[in-house]
Amino acid sequence: MKALFSFICAFAFSLISIYAQKPIEGRWDLVLQMDGKEHPSWLEVTHSGMNTLVGRYVFLNGSARPISEVKIDENNFSFRIPPQWESGDDLEFKGTLVNNELKGTFTYTDGKTYNWKGVRAPIFEYNNNPIWGAPITLFNGRDLTGWTPMGENQWVVEDGVLKSPKSGANLVSDTKFTDFKLHIEFKFPAQSNSGIYLRGRYEVQIMDSQGEPSSILFGGVYGFLTPNEIVSKGPDVWQQFDITLIGNRVTIVANGKSVITDQIIPGITGGALDSNEGEAGPFLIQGDHGPIEYRNIIVTPILNSKK
Repeated sequence: MKALFSFICAFAFSLISIYAQKPIEGRWDLVLQMDGKEHPSWLEVTHSGMNTLVGRYVFLNGSARPISEVKIDENNFSFRIPPQWESGDDLEFKGTLVNNELKGTFTYTDGKTYNWKGVRAPIFEYNNNPIWGAPITLFNGRDLTGWTPMGENQWVVEDGVLKSPKSGANLVSDTKFTDFKLHIEFKFPAQSNSGIYLRGRYEVQIMDSQGEPSSILFGGVYGFLTPNEIVSKGPDVWQQFDITLIGNRVTIVANGKSVITDQIIPGITGGALDSNEGEAGPFLIQGDHGPIEYRNIIVTPILNSKK
């Protein structure tokens, strides 16, 4: 009996050792150093079975990319991902964990090597009893007051409507927010594409799409959260989102139907302004993908936000 008990204890200990979380596991907010500029990025590492570490990675653009294996040797690790919107070879990342921070290098598809660093993504405390403030009208219907274009401006205001008649600069709100409720109305021509970034980091997709839902189609949080149905009314029709973001939990009501309900956004999406997830951030509306029109942009901020 004593031998059996010892065997069971040893077996249990071996299972605990196998399934014990490695220090690198979790979600990380990264900053890439490329050609003298800083670019936001994101990494998640998790267990797959007993011995393999896998993950997801968000680069400068595009959707979250699966990592088939994160190879680890004590505090050092590496992984590769195939090109998505890039051309050339795989992207190869090498890093080390020091004092609960990551740092390392990555080799881009053209063979050039750059530095990067990262910190753990924040854990958001959910606020079950939000107290909301007074609604704020972010677009005044007359001009671009309160908004700044990221580059040469193509945005115009006509008859109370904010219009991007062609692909050009994105538009960023001067005001930053933590938790909020957003009401926004929009209209796009056939086959056009835009999006609204919450806190400048999490894109909710706006585009002319029908059929099977996808995280990269209408109403999805790009590359992460898939709406339960596509409820787009089609091109050349005014439509609306009503979005609630508390911490990293989001609810999206599109054209009166709840398509994503109280779901966790794992991390920043491609094209984010930064990776500082624990901080307040602005709204960003895309003007670099195609023609788009917006009106009635109203934000109700939270008064008792928790992080």
